Amino acid sequence: MSAPQVLAPRPIPIVVVGGGFAGASCARELQRHGGRLAITLVEPQPRFTAFPFANAVVAGLRDLELQQFGYQALARDGITVVRRRAVAIDSQARRVTLDDGSTLAYARLVVAPGIDLRFDALPGYDRAAAQVMPHAWKGGRQILALRSQLEAMEDGGIVVMSVPADPFRCPPGPYERASLIAHFLKTRKPRSKLIVLDAKDTFANQHLFQAAWKALYPRHLEWVSLAGGGKVVEVDAVGSILRTERGSHRGSVINVIPPQLASAIAHAAGIVDRTGWCPIDPVSFESSLQPGIHVIGDAAITGAMPKSAFAAHAQANVCAGAVASLVRGLAPVDHRLTNTSYSLVAPDYGISVAGIYRPANGALTEVTGHTSAAEAPPASRRSEARHAEAWFQTLTRVVFG
Repeated sequence: MSAPQVLAPRPIPIVVVGGGFAGASCARELQRHGGRLAITLVEPQPRFTAFPFANAVVAGLRDLELQQFGYQALARDGITVVRRRAVAIDSQARRVTLDDGSTLAYARLVVAPGIDLRFDALPGYDRAAAQVMPHAWKGGRQILALRSQLEAMEDGGIVVMSVPADPFRCPPGPYERASLIAHFLKTRKPRSKLIVLDAKDTFANQHLFQAAWKALYPRHLEWVSLAGGGKVVEVDAVGSILRTERGSHRGSVINVIPPQLASAIAHAAGIVDRTGWCPIDPVSFESSLQPGIHVIGDAAITGAMPKSAFAAHAQANVCAGAVASLVRGLAPVDHRLTNTSYSLVAPDYGISVAGIYRPANGALTEVTGHTSAAEAPPASRRSEARHAEAWFQTLTRVVFG
């Protein structure tokens, strides 16, 4: 009489939507948990274009190829990479629908969709206008378009940048971009000038940026605050004009960074609240609106923790641990998360901000933080610029292999 057949336990399907720093990191960390977890990463693009250091590409200091990363290493590590776009999520049936009509079942779903640009938020600025006035905030083509316009501009031309109100991805990003464009103008178009029109009176690392601007770019960069009339209220793409509450600014090159919100698939999943972003439980990163769905990265409402690449990576690792615990019937453990962000003010001038965060009172709160010293010798700024490159290389190697 033959022995009874022992069936292997069924794999537990975990689907991750979005292949940026958050999604790719989470898929990797889930795979490390092993066991019965079967990890699928859904991402339509063959290569990811990283935003850290993208401003150096805009300013002609770096090649776009150094910002782009594929998913071959994740596939080699046993993660199923599906090159489709997620178009719908049925939280009751626990199913993701892809753009070819196929579906993926999940036990737990991690949504790391990133941001979409609000083309309805600024009168006159739509997708067509973005071809004339690049946002350069998503995608390699837009980054290269802004770079090409800067290179083609005659010396003496005016560059105008529009910065939205909070929240948006990478809070120091517009000001790093302003710095590096000013560096480009100073070294390549010395009779030109950048005007930054801001919908805010304060911004990330403001004292560090403004001290550097005063020292490095006194004739090439002008920042106009909200109180000073910096809020753009209308865009004229045909006339190359940005209109504010106090006047108009015509530019030879115009960079409009529009307001942002969680990406479309998050809205389709029903995990977005009235703010346009995704509320979460700060311990497990599970959606406050849809059980079984976790949200990480730029789309999530994460309290004091900023929308940055390193923050997304840290959230991904914590979320992966929470998912691995929950599918085994265990409670997620409390945690601490770290974030480090570097900004280049010039090729050899770096500044940074770092923080440690923990869940408290339903949000992520800052336990401790650190920024670059206000008074630092040039050697320290050069060192931070080198550390920024090393930080980026390490992060992308850990995430993408």
